[in-house]
Amino acid sequence: MKKGKITAIVAVRKGSQRIPNKNIKPFGDTNLLELKLKNLKQVHNIDEVIVNSDCDKMLNIGLTYGCTVVKRNPYFASSEVNNSEFHHHIAKTTDTDFIFLAPVCSPFISTDTHVKAINMFKKTIYDSLTSVDIIQNHLWLDGKPINYDINNVPNSQDLPKIIRLNYGISIISKKSMLERRGLVGNNPGFYPLEGFESIDVDTPMDFNTSELIYTNYFK
Repeated sequence: MKKGKITAIVAVRKGSQRIPNKNIKPFGDTNLLELKLKNLKQVHNIDEVIVNSDCDKMLNIGLTYGCTVVKRNPYFASSEVNNSEFHHHIAKTTDTDFIFLAPVCSPFISTDTHVKAINMFKKTIYDSLTSVDIIQNHLWLDGKPINYDINNVPNSQDLPKIIRLNYGISIISKKSMLERRGLVGNNPGFYPLEGFESIDVDTPMDFNTSELIYTNYFK
C-alpha cells in the first residue's frame, strides 16, 4: 500500500481557445470549475485540493470552496507551453508525494469513481494511473487502415481493442512526473471509464451536449 500525501490539482486558465472562458462559462446552474471542485471536496482520500490558475476569478472560486490556490506563471498558462513543460512545472511547484491532475473538462466522473481510482493506485505497484476508454473502430492514417486489412474487413466487434487515454483521471507520483515530464509513468496502470464519465469537453458542441446531459441527468 502506497503511503503519502495525495494532492488534486485543478489546473485552469483564462486563455481557453476553442471555448472562450470554458472553465467558468455558465453550465446549467453552475460552471465546469465549480462542478469539479464540489466533486473533489467529497473525495475522502484526497489530502489537498489546489486550484492552479493565472485567473484571479478562478482562484477566488477555489478559495470559496476551501481550496489552496496557486497563481500560475503566465508562460505556463499560455498556448506556447507544451504538455511536457507544463506537467514538469506542476510537479516541480507542488509540495506532495502524489499528484492527481483533475481536469474540469471531464465533468461527469463521480465521487465514487475518484475514490476507487485512488484506492486502486494505492494498492498496486503502478507509479501512475490514467483513465482510458476503448476504441473499436475502423481507423485510418495517411490514407491507409491502421488496425485491419482492407482486403479482409472484419466486423467492428472483432477489431483490436485500442486504449485511448482520456486523462479524466491522472494519478502519478511526483518523482515519476518530474522524471517523465508527463502523466504516464514508467510502470503505468489504466482505469477504464465508460458512458458519461468518459466525456471530454473540448469543443463548443461538446460543451453544449454536456450541458444538456448535466441538466437532464445530473442536476
